[in-house]
Amino acid sequence: MSMSKERLAAAIAGEDVDRPPISLWRHNFLREWSAADLADETLSLYARFDWDLIKLNCRWSYLPEAWGNRYEPPSEQKFQRVLHAVVQEPADLDRIEPADAKHPALLEQLEAIETVVKAVGHEVDLIHTVFSPLAVAGLLTGGAQQPLLAYAEENPEGLDRALEAIRETILAHTLDALDRGATGVFFAPLPWTSLDLVPAEVYARFGVPHDLWVLERIQDAPIRALHICGNDIAAERFHDYPINLFSWDDRGEGNPTMGALARATGRAVMAGVPHRRIHKIDAGAMETAMREAVADLDRGYVFAGGCATGAVVADERMRCPRDVVERWA
Repeated sequence: MSMSKERLAAAIAGEDVDRPPISLWRHNFLREWSAADLADETLSLYARFDWDLIKLNCRWSYLPEAWGNRYEPPSEQKFQRVLHAVVQEPADLDRIEPADAKHPALLEQLEAIETVVKAVGHEVDLIHTVFSPLAVAGLLTGGAQQPLLAYAEENPEGLDRALEAIRETILAHTLDALDRGATGVFFAPLPWTSLDLVPAEVYARFGVPHDLWVLERIQDAPIRALHICGNDIAAERFHDYPINLFSWDDRGEGNPTMGALARATGRAVMAGVPHRRIHKIDAGAMETAMREAVADLDRGYVFAGGCATGAVVADERMRCPRDVVERWA
């Protein structure tokens, strides 16, 4: 009988566990374009690796599609190409309204959640990937930071109004996901949290208030993970976020260690697997890296990568960190 649910809940609560929980995720860019394919790929990975947590690793474009962005699905393992972005100039921000919660791109994710939960929800938790309002606004311009950073300077009031509309849609979709059986969310602001790319004052102005608006309204969700993406994340900006699990690249330049962030926040942390090197380090090096990551922690952590692993990492390399925790003592 699987103990994944109990193990994960104990880790998030800072209680003792029999071994550390672990999860990894990756894109299969060819199988993210229908509910059936996404669910089947998610279940296939779970069957092969027996993760303690399933993250629904949706295509990153599903939310902007609900506003009319169009993309070319890939024919090989790479990101989709933007065909049309609905925000082409600063004035376009004034025309952003809440999207239809029943848009096909949103319903696909909900159907995939329902399928996965029906198959394995009795033994493992699933969290849904939801992007932050500012991240979605950036995607609506066709990029990640630019050209939205420039648009924000020219039309800040329009961006504020657009973010209010976007956050309504994100919240409604998140609540729908919870209704379909998701245990919680993986709330991802994408690269907007990296000081390498976005000034802190920009995120404080256009990111934080809208993040909090969403997160404060899903406090009943058992798992509320915040993924702080990129290098130089200045994690202290997010210490007071109403979440119970921090996710980030603990090996990223300028980023805190697992122990440092756990002590600073008093909450559970999820990191520790060197996802950028998973395809090329042997089992011994993997175990050393994972043990070093939590050397100053005895509880309150989940092993995962700092982001998705590569799409074509061989199964034996994906399995390696899972084997490490099986030997944990």
